[in-house]
Amino acid sequence: MNEFDDLLEANRQFADDFGLTGFDGIARAGVAMVTCMDSRIAPLQMIGLEPGDAKIMRNPGGRVTDQVLVALVLGASLLQVKRVLVVEHTRCAMATSTEDELKARVSEATGSDASWMTLGAIVDQRATIRADVHRVTSHPLIPADVSVGGFLYDVDTGLLQPVV
Repeated sequence: MNEFDDLLEANRQFADDFGLTGFDGIARAGVAMVTCMDSRIAPLQMIGLEPGDAKIMRNPGGRVTDQVLVALVLGASLLQVKRVLVVEHTRCAMATSTEDELKARVSEATGSDASWMTLGAIVDQRATIRADVHRVTSHPLIPADVSVGGFLYDVDTGLLQPVV
């Protein structure tokens, strides 16, 4: 048995009633969300949207990286994005360990030195959210009419708390 067989079978079942055929790829609700890769986060469901409604960008910590900025520029310019949510979350590994602690844990888990790598530990989530919102609002290729908000998602209650 291939280690992906269960996932491929689930995909075949998903494809049986696939409903996005012919979709043009725009964000139907005009929304983009930047959030963490944490599996406790269901980006669309937590804001009442469905596939096709929003552009979702995920990475460790939910940071607005250079690549996320590229995606947001494309979304705002070409894919009808008018609202951007920057969402970090409670109990995030990126915010509960220092950079050195994360590097040590990765080094231990892999058996290889990770000290050379920047992992992006978050020292102050609220300050980071404000800074990342500013990265989006101050970007010259993000139109001024795009609304940008920063939020902290509570993984224990499911609630979003506005930060910016």
